[in-house]
Amino acid sequence: MALKNFAFKVLSKDKYARCGLIETHRGKIHTPVFMPVGTQATVKACKIDDIKKTGSEIILGNTYHLMIRPGIERIKRIGGLHKFMNCDLPILTDSGGFQVMSLSKLNKIDRKKGAIFNSHVDGKKFYLSPEESIRIQLGLNSDIVMIMDECPKKTDDYDLIKDSMNLSLHWAKRSKKAFGNNPHKGIFGIVQGGLFNDLRIESLNELMKIKFDGYALGGLAVGESQNEMFSVLDGIKDKLPNDKPHYLMGVGTPADILGAVKRGIDMFDCVLPTRSGRTGLAFTWKGRINIKNSKYQNDDSPLDEKCKNLDLNKYSKNYLNHLFNTNEILGSMLLSLHNLNFYQELMSLIRENIKNGTFDEFYDKFKDKL
Repeated sequence: MALKNFAFKVLSKDKYARCGLIETHRGKIHTPVFMPVGTQATVKACKIDDIKKTGSEIILGNTYHLMIRPGIERIKRIGGLHKFMNCDLPILTDSGGFQVMSLSKLNKIDRKKGAIFNSHVDGKKFYLSPEESIRIQLGLNSDIVMIMDECPKKTDDYDLIKDSMNLSLHWAKRSKKAFGNNPHKGIFGIVQGGLFNDLRIESLNELMKIKFDGYALGGLAVGESQNEMFSVLDGIKDKLPNDKPHYLMGVGTPADILGAVKRGIDMFDCVLPTRSGRTGLAFTWKGRINIKNSKYQNDDSPLDEKCKNLDLNKYSKNYLNHLFNTNEILGSMLLSLHNLNFYQELMSLIRENIKNGTFDEFYDKFKDKL
């Protein structure tokens, strides 16, 4: 049977906020969408069947981590990442550029060779060129592939950011060529340019000449303020192509997501819900809860009485408080799933309000509450 081609269409709009549908041969993805992060072939502390019960329609994996451990050949041998981790959802893989910047030791950037770095695990030297990043992602059998880019740290140095942007554009051309003809997969370009709106627009314009299936905004969530991030989105929202998905990489808090949707963003990923869950922080419709707080020792109510997925409302705050204060693994599992379920409820309500033309009212009600 022929594989379904990658496709995207906008279904409805409320000003800049959009509802859309991404179609892949592994399933449909309703946007705006939040993608749980399964960096090392697992969403930490969660089974894939439970991830699906939260309403998640796509997850994210990472080239950098998987090339280091367990290694691409080990995953290819079994038929790709989906089979390796027993996941039938679509998977988007990041190129590894951000992790080279943030994690690796003694990294060096070479225009021709790509990123030369030492593993943060054992110090082993790796070479990650645009071609190698794409080869790895195709070997993982990813449904959405990201180009190789350089992700510089936050800086006010205009010339440094411009040089980095130009390098990423050079790598974008090589990434697209290496991707070849794979119509059943999507390949996304990554807009760079730091906090400089003119560079962001230049980067986008050049990427659109190369032609990608979607456009991501990279180089954010690296220490800038929310206002700075929103300023970047405000500066580019009228330039992003209407017929392609818009992806804000590595973002973020519920308030970040609400503000970005308001500015035309369709796709998000972040470790925050699961990382917070492992440290005892729960997201709820009444605000955030630190379940380790002693006041919950006498609270026998669930985190969310309305939550019917996964039977999470069977567990009281009293019990969750006990689990975290005794370092029981079950506490991390339950709170991670609770937070992912909350994020997916948020995305579902965002889509519903966009369709109903009431997104602004929903935004105003929750932007400072969550």
